[in-house]
Amino acid sequence: MTDTFSFDLLKTDGVARRGVVKTPRGNIQTPAFMPVGTQGTVKALYMDQVKETGADIILGNTYHLMLRPGAERVAKLGGLHDLIKWDGPILTDSGGFQVMSLAKLRKLTEHGVTFQSHIDGSKHELTPERSMEIQRLLGSTIQMQLDECVGFPHTRDDAKRAMELSLRWAQRSRTAFGDQPGHGCFGIVQGGIQEDLREQSAKGLIEIGFEGYAIGGLAVGEGQELMLQTIEVTAPHLPTDKPRYLMGVGTPEDLLLSVERGIDMFDCVMPTRSGRHGQAFTRFGKLNIRNAKHAEDLRPLDETSNHPALNKYSRAYIHHLVRANEILGMMLLSWANIAYYQELMAGMRSAIEAGNFQNFKQQTISDWQKGKTQ
Repeated sequence: MTDTFSFDLLKTDGVARRGVVKTPRGNIQTPAFMPVGTQGTVKALYMDQVKETGADIILGNTYHLMLRPGAERVAKLGGLHDLIKWDGPILTDSGGFQVMSLAKLRKLTEHGVTFQSHIDGSKHELTPERSMEIQRLLGSTIQMQLDECVGFPHTRDDAKRAMELSLRWAQRSRTAFGDQPGHGCFGIVQGGIQEDLREQSAKGLIEIGFEGYAIGGLAVGEGQELMLQTIEVTAPHLPTDKPRYLMGVGTPEDLLLSVERGIDMFDCVMPTRSGRHGQAFTRFGKLNIRNAKHAEDLRPLDETSNHPALNKYSRAYIHHLVRANEILGMMLLSWANIAYYQELMAGMRSAIEAGNFQNFKQQTISDWQKGKTQ
């Protein structure tokens, strides 16, 4: 176990990367998918279940945790790790995205953003300094700079303004992060879908210096093609010796195609949210368990998986649970989806190590296509 924060790039296959992020809380094998524990819980799962799927790291949300139970309260209770009983690394986002997407009323200035809580309308202010203070109080292993994310569509002027503000906030966030041995602070590349703005943002962040670099402002309505194009023109400007994190992405296909383009880390609510709505992600693609065709299907979700959520319970049983609105149906599908995402990431890591990522990619896509006929 290390007492510092570092990243080792172990192998490449084309642009795809195999590495490890080393932290005092444990190592993060990359490419990695981080289950989203928005409010201190990966919805419908025990932390032991999350760990058992193979997840090395989870994500917590600064905005939600600052509103309840409150960062100071979490610190008083021993920090987020102790409170939720997760002993591995935790990444916290900065809260900026939720302020823009959830807050009732908000006002953005150079200083920060003031907003009304979506819960009770109470007024709050989030600045780069306050965001970093909250994340320090939570005790997260990886802490994200405060940035401004613009939705899609947007004008070039909007993307440029938000990128430049995010760069200035990045410097303030880095300063406020201070000296935290064993923790990392990540900068966030912005710039919409404009190649030159993304390059300018990346270069500015590198000048400031961070332990890792995220690509933000994607998966906000631009579609997969534009997202992948933006990754392709952004990733080459990021340091090869630091982890690269694509924020808020995505489907299994998004992960596969983004790893192919040099991304190391991901997070998304999709596996658990889909599980709560009767959808399963498997080696056979996405299954809608609500469909009547599953009512008498005794096959598990994936008989080839080593994970009980995927190989133990029949589609017929899960179909019944979901149609009956039983909580267990949501729990089993959320568990199965997180397990599949981790199996997919493990498969990509092994393929990169073996130098056959392209074969793995083609076989995975082929299996998804075959599943549509089942």
